[in-house]
Amino acid sequence: MKPELSYVIYVGTEPQKVWDALVSPEGVKAIFFGCALDTTFEIGAPYRYIGPGSEGDETVHVYGNILAFEQNKVMSYTEHPGPSYNENHANLETRVTLTLDQVGNSTKVTLINDEWPDDHPSYERTRESWPIIMSNVKTYAETGKTMDMGF
Repeated sequence: MKPELSYVIYVGTEPQKVWDALVSPEGVKAIFFGCALDTTFEIGAPYRYIGPGSEGDETVHVYGNILAFEQNKVMSYTEHPGPSYNENHANLETRVTLTLDQVGNSTKVTLINDEWPDDHPSYERTRESWPIIMSNVKTYAETGKTMDMGF
C-alpha cells in the first residue's frame, strides 16, 4: 500500500458553509472545476463526479460508493478513477474521508485519502490535486468564489 494522503485546513466560517461547498450543486461545480456530484448520499449508494473532460461535458472523473454521510460532520466514500483515465479503473479503489469539526467560529476540515494500492497510477496526480481542491473549499466557503488558478 502507498502512504495515505492527509490534509488539514481551517476555514473561517461555520461547518454548514463548508458542507455546502462540498455537497451543494453550486459548491461542487465551483470547487471541482465545473463538475456535478451525482448521488443520493445514502450509505451504499453510488456517486459520480461528472463534468467537462476528455469525453466531453459528461466525463466521469471519479466514482464509487458512499461509505458514511452525516451532514455537516463526515462524508466518506470509495473512489475509482473514471474510465477515461485508466483501463482497469474498476480495480483501482481508494477511500476518501472528509471530517468537519467546529473550532470556535471556524471549521477544521480533515481529508484523508487512503487504501492506495501499490500499482495505482493516479497517486501522484491526486497528491497534487487535493491541495488545490482544499484551497478551493476554503476560499469558496469564506468568500463564495474560488481562486483564479488560470485553468
